[in-house]
Amino acid sequence: MKKFLQFTGFLTLILMMSFAEADFYSSMTKVDYVEGSKTLKFTTKMNKEHISDAIKINANTAGFEAEVKKYVNNNFDVYVDGSPKALTFTGSQINGESVWVYFEANGISDINTLKIKNTIMLSTFPKQFNLVNIAFKGNQKTMNFQRGKEVNEVSF
Repeated sequence: MKKFLQFTGFLTLILMMSFAEADFYSSMTKVDYVEGSKTLKFTTKMNKEHISDAIKINANTAGFEAEVKKYVNNNFDVYVDGSPKALTFTGSQINGESVWVYFEANGISDINTLKIKNTIMLSTFPKQFNLVNIAFKGNQKTMNFQRGKEVNEVSF
């Protein structure tokens, strides 16, 4: 219940800040474990203008999607039980002001610890806040990332 209240409070804060004049820099990643294929599936949502500033390429150019994928690959690392996992990109899309990037890590039969290094846009925006929500075999975990706290680890 405490985590639910913390998460609800965080969402309320985001909504309140969305009405403020200052920009709010954030990304959100959802991680789902698919037991049948032994795969961790990642869905990352970012602001189109912010990621465009970070990779220094206009979102309307032909190479934008490839640069976003390369950027996420260089700024998002996953370790399962201490072992680094290769990320395979499965797609991306622009939807209004958001950019969605889809990737996965295969060959994961179980997880005792999940460590993530998430530096998405942290070097571009000092107040960048990255949120990662993980669903693994009925367990829900949340990780927060910002400058000075680029790595986080949870246990299952």
